Amino acid sequence: MYRHRALVVVAKFIASTLLVLTASRLYLCTAYFERVGSFSSALDIAINGFRVDLVLIGYLYTVPLLLGIWISEGSLSRVFGRILMFWLVLALVLVIYMEVVTPPFILEYDTRPNRLFIDYLAYPQEVSSMLWQGYKPAILWAVCGIVLATYWGRKLLSGGVLSVNSGAMTRKLRMSILMVLVCTLAIRSSFQHRPFNPSMVYFSNDNLVNAIVLNSGYSVLYALYNTSSEAQASELYGSMRDADVIASVRDGADQSGVRFESDDIPTLRLHQASYQGRAKNIVILLQESLGARYVGSLGGENLTPNLDALMENGWRFTNAYATGTRSVRGIEAIFTGFSPGPSRSVVKLDKSQSDFFTLAAFLKKQDYFTQFIYGGESHFDNMKSFFLGNGVEDIRDLSKFSNPRFVGSWGASDQDLYEEAHQQFQRLNRRSQPFFSLVFSTSNHSPWEFPDSCPANYTAERASRENAVRYADCALGEFIRRAEKSDYWENTVFLIIADHDSRVSGSNLVPIDRFRIPALILGGGIAPKTDSRLVSQIDFPTTLLSLAGVSGRHPLIGFDLTRDVPVAKQRAMLQYGDHFSWLGVDRAVILRPRLAPRVYTHDGRHLLEELDSDRYIDDIVHARGNALWSNLAYARGLYRLPD
Repeated sequence: MYRHRALVVVAKFIASTLLVLTASRLYLCTAYFERVGSFSSALDIAINGFRVDLVLIGYLYTVPLLLGIWISEGSLSRVFGRILMFWLVLALVLVIYMEVVTPPFILEYDTRPNRLFIDYLAYPQEVSSMLWQGYKPAILWAVCGIVLATYWGRKLLSGGVLSVNSGAMTRKLRMSILMVLVCTLAIRSSFQHRPFNPSMVYFSNDNLVNAIVLNSGYSVLYALYNTSSEAQASELYGSMRDADVIASVRDGADQSGVRFESDDIPTLRLHQASYQGRAKNIVILLQESLGARYVGSLGGENLTPNLDALMENGWRFTNAYATGTRSVRGIEAIFTGFSPGPSRSVVKLDKSQSDFFTLAAFLKKQDYFTQFIYGGESHFDNMKSFFLGNGVEDIRDLSKFSNPRFVGSWGASDQDLYEEAHQQFQRLNRRSQPFFSLVFSTSNHSPWEFPDSCPANYTAERASRENAVRYADCALGEFIRRAEKSDYWENTVFLIIADHDSRVSGSNLVPIDRFRIPALILGGGIAPKTDSRLVSQIDFPTTLLSLAGVSGRHPLIGFDLTRDVPVAKQRAMLQYGDHFSWLGVDRAVILRPRLAPRVYTHDGRHLLEELDSDRYIDDIVHARGNALWSNLAYARGLYRLPD
């Protein structure tokens, strides 16, 4: 008699997987019920979530089901049986592990594990140190999950090698065809031209709620798929002719009618600096995870008394926005002036590792010495490769620091960082050539480790984000006070700016309040003033060149903020996962992956009333053109200096 024992065992693993995914989703719905909003929404999550779970099950168990049909008695079958056993247990272990690590990941990033989860796997030393210092309970739960899953999987097998008695070939063939059809339907989850993708089950304006619908295994697999097909990422928002994309970007970047000069480099033009004296040094002090919500002078928590005091002495921007939610996205905007897109930052992409425009590459041709100073390991997030390939002559990372006083999971403390920077600036200032330096802080980062050497009004719970902000602010204040007394202060332009906010989250399609960041320009000859214009991170490279007295031809599309920017031209571009927002002064266009765009009014903090998109077609086309520009420019090598 033909017995389908292997199929029964596989079915048990499928049922167990469904049980785990359903229980995890139920927990998340309960934990974030305030965001979910209602029981009807929770029901939508459950129904659509079951659909996503079937997709993952199709990927994980199609081959085991087919093996279960064809395995028969014999030595070769015993080998395949053992492979099948290993496959089943491993699949269940991975499913349980991914769901166990999901709650702490959501706490940090307000979404399920996604491409960020994949990116961090490339840096085991830094990530393992961070996890051990700040996430010991999560590690314990993950280990328990793996042990439980392994035990449970072996229990489900409970019979050794999987095998079945020989059966009729025609019966096996019919069952195989039926199984392939059923599993293909589960994976596609659609009779439409395109197979399943997350937008088919998204129903909320809250990205976390939409993420709960998915399961973490599928979320990571989909992110991995998108990573491997980044050249086609522009298809998320709809296609446009290349000429129309370029026209949209040129129109958006046109500030004073200066002619664009090249078809090979579409945004190349001559930029005349406002300052016409001797070229000044340029220093960018990039602050890790410092959102405006922590800065008292910007209406946030009073955690930055030093920065608040500095705001009174320089050119402060009260309406500045980051382009994304990762450090490499902030580096991309501030160091290259490149606009964001749905692909990864150019810091990490292959084609931009050389011959890509950066401030360092441009300034090096202007006889500047160029430098990057970082308290951690510069290989992290591929920074070292990108910088060395694009104009940075000298990298000073942790390995070159002289006797740092405090080293945490992410590297030397901010005080050690600024000590190194001060010594470097003094040395470079004695040379005849000007210098450019990007200084990137690390202390305001989980697990929030910092020394006792900088006095601030810390709270009792020392290892907290708020205390890390206080320490980073204290270290910054110490450095600026020291720099003001130095020989290099008068001939240096300093930009203090954040790379992004921490824990960017919210119930809007794009939580624009979490993209608002502090930005302040200081140095000799910089008059104190408040600037309330809407500005983007990509505007600061152009502005720094103008303040430092550096003219020349470059492809930057950011505005020169030393000059007038018409209200109608002011904008910020925000990339939030797969969502792109073109933020105007009072209106925002939101481009969603494979879904219709939406248009909202906004108050600079939140999206407000949804408008009739049909009345704003021109705005949508303009936003789409700028969203597609980054993919086009990267793929075709359009963003570079002329030969």
